[in-house]
Amino acid sequence: MARRTKEEARETRLKILDAAESAFYERGVARTTLADIAALAGVTRGAIYWHFSNKADLVQAMLDSLHEPLDDLAKASESEDELDPLGCMRQLLITLFHQVALEPKIRRINEIIFHKCEFTDEMCDLRRQRQTASLDCNGRIELTLRNAVHRGQLPENLNTVRAAICLHAYIHGLLGQWLLVPDSFGLHSESEALVDAALSMLRMSPSLRD
Repeated sequence: MARRTKEEARETRLKILDAAESAFYERGVARTTLADIAALAGVTRGAIYWHFSNKADLVQAMLDSLHEPLDDLAKASESEDELDPLGCMRQLLITLFHQVALEPKIRRINEIIFHKCEFTDEMCDLRRQRQTASLDCNGRIELTLRNAVHRGQLPENLNTVRAAICLHAYIHGLLGQWLLVPDSFGLHSESEALVDAALSMLRMSPSLRD
C-alpha cells in the first residue's frame, strides 16, 4: 500500500508538471494561474501545494528535469581525473543543442524559460534561483576550463573566469536566438561547428589571456 501511495504521488507530480508545461507554453508563465494548472491536470490546488510551494517552484522543477540527461558529461568535465575535459564539454554542448532542436519537450521548456517567463513580483523567487544558477553555471564552466588548462588542452595563461563568462553568454545567446527564430540557422545541423567556434575562441582569443 505504501509503495502504491508513493507511486501515485509521483504520478500526480508528473501530471502537474506536464499540465504546467502545457499551460506555460500556451499562455506564458505570468498569465497562468495555479487554478489553471490544477484544472488542466485534473487535480485540486491543494494537490499542487502538496508537491510545489508556488509557481516559481513549478518552473524550477521543469528546469531541473532538463539537467538530468547531461549530468554525467558535466561531472566528467568537472573532474580533475578526467583526461579529456574539453572533449567532454564539447560533447555536452553538442548534445544540448541536439536535444533542444530535436526533442519537443526539451524545446518547449527552454522556450518557456527564454521567452515566456516574465519576472513579475510573484516570480521573485524564481529570479533569485536563476541568478544563483547562472553564477553556479559560470563556476562549473570555469572548473572545466581549469581542468582543460591543466591537461594542456587550453593555453596556460587563459583567464578562466573571463572565458567562462564569455562561453556561457555565447551558448545562452545561441539558444535564445534559435528559439525565437528557428529558421535563422540550423541548431542541429550546425551544432558541431557552433561549438567548435566557441572552443577556437578559447584557444586563440588574446582578449581571454591574463
